Amino acid sequence: MSFELRPHTADVAVASRGGTLGEAFAAAADGLAAAMCDEIPETGERFSLTVRAEGREALLFDYLDRLIYERDVRGVLPVDNEATVREADGEWTVEASARGVPLGAIAARDVKAVTYSEMRVERVDDGWETYVVLDV
Repeated sequence: MSFELRPHTADVAVASRGGTLGEAFAAAADGLAAAMCDEIPETGERFSLTVRAEGREALLFDYLDRLIYERDVRGVLPVDNEATVREADGEWTVEASARGVPLGAIAARDVKAVTYSEMRVERVDDGWETYVVLDV
């Protein structure tokens, strides 16, 4: 499971990989956190969330968007993300958890939103890859 931040015009992109779709989603979420903060302390409590959508790309969008929402409402940076993705009867679900580092404990940059611009969720030989552009 890994991610890489890539420059993208005035935005930032996250490319992630994982052996499972859930690992690729969690790596993308870790990339979102890295786009907001360089050094992450070991503080914070874990919290869980569930997101549902009609497709894989929509699920990735809604999952990352929910993490931004959690940041804003809880006042925490979601890090050390874990996720499991499944599909049943045409509905995609991600069951996830993250450690919420209090924003007061870090120097964070603002990521305004997730975009659908150039978004990809693809199966590859050794697992899954995602690519998502973040509005900063």
